[in-house]
Amino acid sequence: MGAFRTTDSTTASPSMEDRRLWKHVHDNVHGNIYLDPLSLKFIDTEQFQRLRDLKQLGLSHMVYPGAVHSRFEHSVGVYWLAGNAIEKLKAHQGLELDIDHADIQTVKLAGLLHDVGHGPFSHLFEREFLPQVIPGSTWSHEEMSLKMIDHMVDEHNIDIDSGCLKKVKEMIIASSENAATKTAKEKLFLYDIVANGRNGIDVDKFDYIVRDSRACGLGCNFQFERLLDTMQVIDNEICYRAKEYLTVHKLFYTRADLHRTVYTHAKVKAIELMFVDALVKADNYLLVSSFIHDPSQYWKLDDSIIKTIETDDADELKESRDLIKRIRRRDLYQFCNEFTVPMDKLEHFKYVTAQDIVCSQKSGGINLREEDIAVSNVKIDLTKGRNNPLESINFFEDYDSKEKFPISKDQISHLLPACNQDLIVRVYSKKPELVEVVSQAFENFQLKMYGMKAQVHGTPERKRRRIFSGYPN
Repeated sequence: MGAFRTTDSTTASPSMEDRRLWKHVHDNVHGNIYLDPLSLKFIDTEQFQRLRDLKQLGLSHMVYPGAVHSRFEHSVGVYWLAGNAIEKLKAHQGLELDIDHADIQTVKLAGLLHDVGHGPFSHLFEREFLPQVIPGSTWSHEEMSLKMIDHMVDEHNIDIDSGCLKKVKEMIIASSENAATKTAKEKLFLYDIVANGRNGIDVDKFDYIVRDSRACGLGCNFQFERLLDTMQVIDNEICYRAKEYLTVHKLFYTRADLHRTVYTHAKVKAIELMFVDALVKADNYLLVSSFIHDPSQYWKLDDSIIKTIETDDADELKESRDLIKRIRRRDLYQFCNEFTVPMDKLEHFKYVTAQDIVCSQKSGGINLREEDIAVSNVKIDLTKGRNNPLESINFFEDYDSKEKFPISKDQISHLLPACNQDLIVRVYSKKPELVEVVSQAFENFQLKMYGMKAQVHGTPERKRRRIFSGYPN
């Protein structure tokens, strides 16, 4: 009894009387998506259309050619899934939860607008570039999204209820460190839908995991539909059927796998390191970092900045142009090697720097400089750092039940991971002729730190001995 609920896959579609006011687009992931009139007022602005010129995966398309989809597609997809999620809750618990039209509109807008503050080239802009030009920067794209939304409302005279607008912004930053006090305290479950600060299960991940996997040509056997169809609100929190435990685990595992194989691919990181160096060198001339506080200027920043650097003849941009040219010609920073930080060292691990590698070089021969080396400290987790996110998720036995409970992974399988985080240290030589020297210094660093070489294998001999000859591997 209560083992299965029928759901209407078109719950977020317009009614017959509204159809003339709505528009629809066909998405390659979700099929037909219907856009409501208020959402269209935001979509049909230059600030939102800018998302078409921001690739969802930044520079990953240099390695995965199909990864050219944009933040625009993703944002529309999250809008659609957010609408589906709350419509399903309304269909099954609408009277109990008092879900009204305003709630539906608010959640959909939060999904649509959650990324309007994103910078060029995905997370590279705020995590790699800004900290180098503005030491100690705490700027985040989520906070800029809030400023951008206010700017869009003012600039285009969008008629939106102030209470609705406030909740939209609260929902966008609900999972960030700067999450605001939630206005809709009697409906806290609404904040679990777009950016879930409670446990990380949200429609933002549902969309990008499936969309990114498809664009990169990777298989994806995570089925977000199962979670949308079986979720239930208990005590103001979205909970999931106990039998879907492994589906939830697959969400976090698939996300971690995408980080390892796509987002932090060794070649992708090499290209990102080069582009960040180019952007840092160009900043004094282009003043890119000066745009980050004023949404009326910030919306003009997009991925075309790489073409601006590449085609501008200014002497001040020569070093940056040369780096972009190296990327185009596949003359990349050379990957020397990597190691995964031992599990017992994770807690007190300190990020490795180029200086650490230089200081590990033995005397004699070529003297390395910090500017010869690039280091990437890659952190991959299941969204909760070293903690297991499934420990913060509540489940229920069946739809007739109103009791929620956590589930220990030991109750499900002994094959589930004992550790929830990887830290990978990668070292690159900026000059191909220094690969052998940098590789040896990196090995010395590992011996000094751990008393052994933590890397799985040595740097290939052909790479160590290689003299630059035009098209690096």
